Amino acid sequence: MQGLILQAFIWVLLIVTSNLVSIGDGKIMFNVKDFGAVGDGKTDNYNAFLNAWRGLCEAQEQKGNIPTLIVPPGIFLLKPLIFKGPCKSKAIHMKVIGKIVAPSGGEWPSCNAQFWLLFDGVNGLTLDGSGTFDGHGSTWWTNQDIMSRCKKPRALQFRNCNNLGISGLKYINSPKAHIGLNRCNYVSIYNINIFAPENSPNTDGIDLSLSHNVHISDSIIGTGDDCIAINGGCSFINVTKVTCGPGHGISVGSLGDRGVKDIVDQVHVRNCTFLNTQNGVRIKTWPGGSGHANQISFRDIILHNSKNPIIIDQHYCNGHKCAEKGVAVKVNGIIYSGVKGTSASKQAITLDCDKIGCGNIIMDHINISSSNPGKQIHAFCNHVNGKSTSTIPVVPCLSKSM
Repeated sequence: MQGLILQAFIWVLLIVTSNLVSIGDGKIMFNVKDFGAVGDGKTDNYNAFLNAWRGLCEAQEQKGNIPTLIVPPGIFLLKPLIFKGPCKSKAIHMKVIGKIVAPSGGEWPSCNAQFWLLFDGVNGLTLDGSGTFDGHGSTWWTNQDIMSRCKKPRALQFRNCNNLGISGLKYINSPKAHIGLNRCNYVSIYNINIFAPENSPNTDGIDLSLSHNVHISDSIIGTGDDCIAINGGCSFINVTKVTCGPGHGISVGSLGDRGVKDIVDQVHVRNCTFLNTQNGVRIKTWPGGSGHANQISFRDIILHNSKNPIIIDQHYCNGHKCAEKGVAVKVNGIIYSGVKGTSASKQAITLDCDKIGCGNIIMDHINISSSNPGKQIHAFCNHVNGKSTSTIPVVPCLSKSM
């Protein structure tokens, strides 16, 4: 009798879970539609996505088959949501094929939400697919009432997520930054596209802070702010084969805001192209900060009509006037090698350092000319020491190497 009861219980359990989990060929798959998601672009899918995520996060990897959450074709409206970890499986997979859309600015449940979608404490996550995340940012950029009352949120934020992989997706029109990494280690981001209008404010492509061992590659980023911003507490950051434009370039910083101590080490940007950007490769620090930006390299860079192709700005004030404070984040051990292309401004190289100075700046085989044929360009430097080899335009404060 007990055996029959147990058998009946198992049979009922299988019937219930069959709508939640598809187990075929050993795969553990969760489809948001099985949890009630509707891809009509109008229905809010908060509960469906939350329940699908909970099912995914509770699932255990079986014989090497990773639990996978599927967002199928369709347009899925989704209000701000936290995808919370840790999950039971060491590795989980979220595959987005359809389009996930944020509500317009006036339809958010909270006016002061920091993020649209937050992945918090999720380790071993792979986020990929051919789909799109649309932050619906236009109302945040243009509606004066919303801008005066509300904080603009980032679209996707990853916090305390280790062994993270992001690939093959499109991210568009975030209210603020498109992708943020905070306290994340061992991250691979490749083959993604990020787009927002050139005049959209503060729409950084990828923002990094307090993160280590991050590799960003083979991607296209065009926004209204930094394509990639590498902030304090980051180390061992590699950026390769990224096309940036429009936007404000690839930036280390800003660092030292409000007098804080910021440290950035081992940042290497290579084989990147800048198209009609406000800046090319940039380091920016606030007056009065402390810490250092050390062991940074920009190699094999191509510039097309960039306004500030190479710039170190230790007087960065985000458009405001700042008083000199006699201390600054130390900038040391910076290499520029194989940088070539055209400048939209007369001052193609700017090394504007504080009295503390920028040390060990190396320029090797730099060849920048004006975007306007026949126009002359020049370099400006202040409180800088280092060496240059085959550098055009000549940087007067760097000694020439033979």
